[in-house]
Amino acid sequence: MNLALIDIIALVFFVTVWVTYTQFARIRARSTYSLSHILRQLRIDWMRTLTRKEHQIADAALLGNVERTVTFFASSTVLVLAGVITLLASADKVVEVLQSIPYTADTATDKVQFKLAVLSLLFVFAFFKFTWSIRQFGFVSVLMGAAPQYRSTDFTDEQREIFARQAAKVIDQAGHEYNNGLRAYYFALAFLCWFIHPYLFIASTAVVVLVLYRREYRSKVLRALLATKGWEPGPITDNGDAS
Repeated sequence: MNLALIDIIALVFFVTVWVTYTQFARIRARSTYSLSHILRQLRIDWMRTLTRKEHQIADAALLGNVERTVTFFASSTVLVLAGVITLLASADKVVEVLQSIPYTADTATDKVQFKLAVLSLLFVFAFFKFTWSIRQFGFVSVLMGAAPQYRSTDFTDEQREIFARQAAKVIDQAGHEYNNGLRAYYFALAFLCWFIHPYLFIASTAVVVLVLYRREYRSKVLRALLATKGWEPGPITDNGDAS
């Protein structure tokens, strides 16, 4: 199999943009208000409140809802992966369908098989991210069970603060892994365009990055979440880490 130069460029562009944006989002969150930044602060607030409540039934229910959502995506990923593998075994039929679509680029069977194989790797990556997120949310359940009790005098305010921050950090890591799994889905949608044309593949990859950036740094929900702390979108101020 010999990929055309434009196909190689499109694939390299796809991988580079995905990796670069992931690193960019992680670094930028340290200096600019984003969904990940405000959610980290709210998770700390949540765990602080947890250590000062007599009952954690509602908190356990909230955590269970999030964990079920991640489990749903993990299960769905297995089904999607099974479908992609099935298509891999019937690549000739996929070629027939692609040839019926106008303006479709080269649809040789070996190239379609290669693209399906790469697509399956994307969903394998997403599956690992989702399952690791589920495990980490399980760790949070243990932490919630071991949280300092409301009436306990064995813990100082400083110890409660340390517990709240470390527990929130575990939730934050679980949330990041969940986000990485969802991001794989977004990029997988862009990858599908490669079956049509490499130029469309490049364009769709750029669109996905723009959508992710806007939702992370410019969305209305970000403004609403920041408003709960009296913050505005933009560079993090001195008060940004005061919680």
